[in-house]
Amino acid sequence: METSTRTLLQIAGAPLHPSPLKRSALLLIDPQLEYMTGVVPLKGIDAAVEEAARLLDLARAQRVPVFHIVHHGRPGAAAFNPQGPHVAIIPALAPQGDEAVIIKSLPNAFAGTDLHRLIQETGRKELIIAGFATHMCISATTRAALDLGYRSTVVSNATATRDLPHPSGRGVTPAEVVHEGTLAALADRFAVIVPDAATLAATARLTG
Repeated sequence: METSTRTLLQIAGAPLHPSPLKRSALLLIDPQLEYMTGVVPLKGIDAAVEEAARLLDLARAQRVPVFHIVHHGRPGAAAFNPQGPHVAIIPALAPQGDEAVIIKSLPNAFAGTDLHRLIQETGRKELIIAGFATHMCISATTRAALDLGYRSTVVSNATATRDLPHPSGRGVTPAEVVHEGTLAALADRFAVIVPDAATLAATARLTG
């Protein structure tokens, strides 16, 4: 492989295996109805929710600490109105037991929240990240996690995004391009990317 096509993680010789479940916490970011039935529906959201539910089941079975992060905008805002019906968590991804629910107001889930402190209290040093939207809160949180000393794994099939207007004002960048481009950028330096929960489960079996 040419040096120009290698990621910075590969060039640095960094570990490229997925985050081991026994050393990780799961961040499920913005699993909210706004992305299904609200003003910002995502492409492929149904399949992504199904995969996120499988990921949740795996985390619970393996006693991985789970953090549910939800976005609240300003009261009366067009999206993520905390007083509106679409701010609610998607039922299939609802918290159970004593799983933490953290409210954020910025794309980076660490900004202005207790998330970093709460993860530190678990003693876990690695993160498994899933949720919505790929180019926004998944990207912002994964990048911030590196600054805080975490090693991250993003589960690509448990994320989704939407079409975006091209910044030139001409045309639209399709959701698939936004999604893949975001994941490629994160894989360069910020995270290991795996397709699904099954990959994490297989890694757990191999590593004990």
